[in-house]
Order: sequence, then structure tokens, then C-alpha cells
Amino acid sequence: MSEKKEKKCCGCGRHKHRSEEEEKALLNRLNRIEGQIRGIKNMVEDERYCIDILNQVSAVQAALNSFNRILLTDHIHTCVVERVEKGDTEVIDELCRAIQKLMK
Repeated sequence: MSEKKEKKCCGCGRHKHRSEEEEKALLNRLNRIEGQIRGIKNMVEDERYCIDILNQVSAVQAALNSFNRILLTDHIHTCVVERVEKGDTEVIDELCRAIQKLMK
């Protein structure tokens, strides 16, 4: 396994170290979603039938929802648990706000 490159934080004091495998899996999903978005753009440019485009948009939304579920599950099992164990219960409110945003 290659050594993970050092990433700089924006100065906010909050960042998340992910294993190479986790990062690769998330980035692969995002690359596929990016490709789907480009495909939708091409469909619009090619004047494709509306329902065909809507079907692809629905597929992108499902892919983003799946990405969110994976990221949220990991966040709960790592970041939230670690902060609660340190006595930081503000993370619970932060998590609730994030879930509310995801459910809009």
C-alpha cells in the first residue's frame, strides 16, 4: 500500500482521515455520478425525449442517496462515536441538522 499523502485542513480544525480503500470507494462513486451528470447534459444537447432524461436524473438522485447513506453511516460509526466518547454531545445536534438537510 502506498503512503497516504498529507492533506491540509482548511483551518477549521475539523477533518476526517479515511483509509485509502474508503477514499477510493467514495471517489469511484462520485466519478460514476459525475459521468451520469455529463450523460444527462449530452442528452439535453442531443434533444433527447424528456422521459428518458428524467429517468437518468432519477438514477443520479438514487446514486447520490446511496453515496449519502454510506458517508452518513461511516460518520456515525467514527466521528460521532469518537466525539460522544470524549463528552462532546454537540455532535448529536450537528448530526440531526445534517439528517434534516438530507431529508428535504
